[in-house]
Amino acid sequence: MAHTEKAASRDVLRKAASLIAATGRTVLTEQATAEMSRLKLPAAESAAALARQVDLLLVFGGDGTILRVAREVAGTKTPILGINIGGLGFLTAASAKQLPQALKQLWNGDFSVETLPMIEATGRKQGSPFRELALNDLVISRGTVPRLIELEVNVDGEVLTRYRCDGLILSSPTGSTAYSLASGGAIVSPRAEVFAITPICPHTLSNRSLIVSLDSAIEVNVISKHVESYLSADGQVRADLHAGDRITIRRSRQTVRLIRLTGGSFFTTLRHKLHWSGSNV
Repeated sequence: MAHTEKAASRDVLRKAASLIAATGRTVLTEQATAEMSRLKLPAAESAAALARQVDLLLVFGGDGTILRVAREVAGTKTPILGINIGGLGFLTAASAKQLPQALKQLWNGDFSVETLPMIEATGRKQGSPFRELALNDLVISRGTVPRLIELEVNVDGEVLTRYRCDGLILSSPTGSTAYSLASGGAIVSPRAEVFAITPICPHTLSNRSLIVSLDSAIEVNVISKHVESYLSADGQVRADLHAGDRITIRRSRQTVRLIRLTGGSFFTTLRHKLHWSGSNV
């Protein structure tokens, strides 16, 4: 599967298909990727259908592509190997240039599979039930008019505070290096089972990012009556919110399985992607 709007995707896909077929393994894809690549391969109707037919999903793109695929294949146990042809690529295991070596490591068993928790938002919007799933984060943010929104937050039934802010990020451990980090949140190890609750431009300077258990239930009540607000999942799915709407964020039963190649780790990724340096690096 690939980001179908990236110009580099087609050549990388063709190379991958050739390398895999040369080992005698069967290559399948899904419809949108097949149309973009013009490869004559068996194509499933959707990512979820493809995941149920294969042993491994190769995803070509950046983090956004992996986040989209993760939501689409939630509920399957098929591991994902991300090949970066995008930007930072925190969730990818190798770059497009490293593709031959990455595949060689796969065939040799030089990898591990990391199970990442997903998070979900449930509740009622203007009386109608809804559910949104995310791997990185769920964000409640103001609309296009530059006015603060007011949100009341409860954790496990206890009032935390009321925020007056541009928005609120509720991130999984995986999402701590995304929007939450850009808004002043802490970097969290993927093995730490926690939520990061990070306000965006809070009016009170003492409001800081807060870490709570991933087993907590976080309820957010929309207080603002005359300001547009939205709920987004991984920055890709958006729903309108209104005064009186209540959203509960908790750990989902769904998980995502990502492949990590031997020699790569979360801390190695931090050093390389964030350009950290030091005497021991």
